Amino acid sequence: MAMNNVSSSRAQSLPDRDFRRLSEFIYAECGIKLPPAKKTMLEARLHKRLRQLDMDSYSTYCEYLFSPSGLEAELVSLIDTVTTNTTEFFREPKHFEILTQKVLPDFIDRKGFSTPLRLWSAGCSSGEEPYTLAMVLSEFTRVNSGFRFGILATDISTQVLKRAMNATYPEEKLQHVSMDYKKRYMLKGKNRCQGLIRFNQEVRGRIDFQRLNFMEEFSFDKPKHIIFCRNVIIYFDRKTQENLLGRFCNCLEPGGHLFIGHSESITGMDLPLAPIAPTVYRRT
Repeated sequence: MAMNNVSSSRAQSLPDRDFRRLSEFIYAECGIKLPPAKKTMLEARLHKRLRQLDMDSYSTYCEYLFSPSGLEAELVSLIDTVTTNTTEFFREPKHFEILTQKVLPDFIDRKGFSTPLRLWSAGCSSGEEPYTLAMVLSEFTRVNSGFRFGILATDISTQVLKRAMNATYPEEKLQHVSMDYKKRYMLKGKNRCQGLIRFNQEVRGRIDFQRLNFMEEFSFDKPKHIIFCRNVIIYFDRKTQENLLGRFCNCLEPGGHLFIGHSESITGMDLPLAPIAPTVYRRT
């Protein structure tokens, strides 16, 4: 298989046949639907990968990807290339109000303080959501002595998980984080790390980061009490959304809660969920 240097100009266009093959493969592997309108987007994202692999065409890349050795070596990198990871601290802030004012008091009413809260941040991207949750839950602990919690944070992309586990962010990303939270839960970088912050051990120790592909089988030893899966299912078709949310419900304790993104909807789906607020549901 020939692998020639890719010039600084753009590689040849992605052929329709290769786009169809790639889009069908990506859908089967991670549930992301790429209609023809997304061809230019896929072409642009793969172009950088072609340069990294020193390949001269998209067809050469497909030959490599769909070879036995290439599939094993390239699958994770392909998924990292095509997944979208847009997030921020305290995104959709109303959810965190509902969490502290309704969901957590309901949990304590049902469980008391004998059971640690098990929360899953599903599709955690580069970590802003689980670190936000860790801060919010730590604050709740400060005024509810005896409350305990742990957070599982998962994503399909190994690249963003590495950034999340590093727990280090540019200070400009913290505009929605209060000064009290910054003082209590963050460390400021000095010298060559100036302009960066890192979450302290109290917060980092609350989160377990793992890679998880929603299209593969998953289960947990103990059901979760809360699942945050926000702005993830918008990339899936309706059938995949309903199937995935049904599997989430199987992992969620009756009486537990599911949070989805404000641009997402479960209307018309046959799921054991009852709404308690916009995009917040209770497992029946």
